[in-house]
Amino acid sequence: MRLYGEMAKAKGAPIVLYFRGDAFQGRAMTQAERPVGTALAAAGATVVEADYARGSDNRFPQAMEHAFMALAYLSTKRKLYGGLTRSPLFVAGDEAGGNIAAGVALKARDVQLGDLSGQILLSPLIDPMMASQSMREAGELSLRERWAEGWSHYLQAGCGFQHPYAAPCLCSRLSGVAPALVVTSQDDPLRDEASGYAERLAASGVAVSKTVLPARCGWTGIYNGADGPWMAELREEFIRFMQQTSA
Repeated sequence: MRLYGEMAKAKGAPIVLYFRGDAFQGRAMTQAERPVGTALAAAGATVVEADYARGSDNRFPQAMEHAFMALAYLSTKRKLYGGLTRSPLFVAGDEAGGNIAAGVALKARDVQLGDLSGQILLSPLIDPMMASQSMREAGELSLRERWAEGWSHYLQAGCGFQHPYAAPCLCSRLSGVAPALVVTSQDDPLRDEASGYAERLAASGVAVSKTVLPARCGWTGIYNGADGPWMAELREEFIRFMQQTSA
């Protein structure tokens, strides 16, 4: 696990457990910090990144189980990260990390962890069928190939294909899961599956904040670790989301 910047100084500041993307193909957490983690930290949160790939080889169910172990650890160790016993605790992830975050949120509900304040899903890679219209219209052929290879690796030739923790978009019971902030963009190949999941969560009674950023903000740069104007947008969206969940 790695801490982004310094621990938030505000008393009772929220703690965010962050999972990076890399299409289920990154072998371990690299030295470089991701702009997503930097943006969330700039919103006043203590951001901790968990290396779910180490020891799991980015395969289901080990990767998701490692990520859940990190959440269970943080839920009892918040004081070590500058928080209070009941400081708000969030999970966040982009692309493949968004899949992990969504699966962790589902398991937290199922095992009644009880204190997950919200899930932040940033263009989550949650549909192994890859059949959405935005995916079909995507001009980035290399991204589609990368995601197809990533799904094949993560699911180990079919293992977990129908499991809701592996493919959250296939989950038939979404009620009771933690509130969600879902972010995508107009030019995002994952836009439709992200929006569809947000709509299904809302239809199940989950509090959802969905944001579709304009194409000009450079949102799809998250797939190669690039920063951009979207960082300020994400910071503001997260601040609003924290206010909504605390209310």
